Amino acid sequence: MLLTPKRWKYRKPIIRSLKWKSTRWTSVSFWDYWLKAITSGYISNKQIEAARKVIVRHIRKVGKIWVRIFPDTPFTKKWLEMPMGTGKGDVDIYTAPVRKWKILFEISWLDEEEAKKVLISASKKLPVKARVVAKGEIR
Repeated sequence: MLLTPKRWKYRKPIIRSLKWKSTRWTSVSFWDYWLKAITSGYISNKQIEAARKVIVRHIRKVGKIWVRIFPDTPFTKKWLEMPMGTGKGDVDIYTAPVRKWKILFEISWLDEEEAKKVLISASKKLPVKARVVAKGEIR
């Protein structure tokens, strides 16, 4: 099941700019290794689910995973060949706005080599560039 919000305040919000750095969710809270975004962008619910599946498949039942982003911003799209002036399109997908330096995933209970390998393979599923950071490092 893909991640979607149960309720939302506005059905079709205005999409905000992501040109500034993230000030919230930039430090580790729970586990030992985390995936930190280097560039800004929007990550769809399908991409988050694909990255989560890669991590779960690699860590099996040994490690723990914590997903720190949620797709709560709806993106609209108009139909093909729809004329101009017919209003805003219907909600197509839900996305998570990610500014640079925001933590995307956290994992624990794995050794360093395996954790980095897992998070690098998960970052390949995402449209933003990301870096693997350990708990003691400052990046």
